[in-house]
Amino acid sequence: MDLNHINLPPAALAGLYGETLVSEHTEHLIPPAAIKKEVPASGNQATDQNATVRSLGNNQQNILVLVNVSDAVFLSDESLLFLTGVLSACKLSMADIALVNLHHYPDMPYQTLLNEFKSRIVFLFDKDPASFGLPMNFPHYQLQAFAGNTFLYAPSLQELEKDKVEKTKLWGCLKRLFNL
Repeated sequence: MDLNHINLPPAALAGLYGETLVSEHTEHLIPPAAIKKEVPASGNQATDQNATVRSLGNNQQNILVLVNVSDAVFLSDESLLFLTGVLSACKLSMADIALVNLHHYPDMPYQTLLNEFKSRIVFLFDKDPASFGLPMNFPHYQLQAFAGNTFLYAPSLQELEKDKVEKTKLWGCLKRLFNL
């Protein structure tokens, strides 16, 4: 199957396109209901008090997916396609997660994100635990419990997509996490 012949379930298509398939304005490419804009930046002097955290997804399962991508609002198309494939293998969808690009919020305290998204599972893709602000560091693919959450630290989605060995390590960890 190549990129021109991908079959998506109707629910996934509806979630991607919202009410329209063609738009002249790029701000309508992501369904407005999937973008959450209500996290006030608080508790950090270096963060603008009027800033908000944008997320993609509906967060129905309280799973926070954090990425660190400098050249996209959330993820590149390829990485987003890879992420949806990983979620699908775990019997999840974009509706179950909240995707946040930490590149846009370098000084956001981790407690603010965890509280706002009421996370129970947090994926750190290409963002090591110490630089995220956690008071500990742990290696890739180790499920780490802390503050009522389970954390999983892994390489970037772009790196995972290209490396079969790393994908296998991630899959083993995901199977344990989601009892697959």
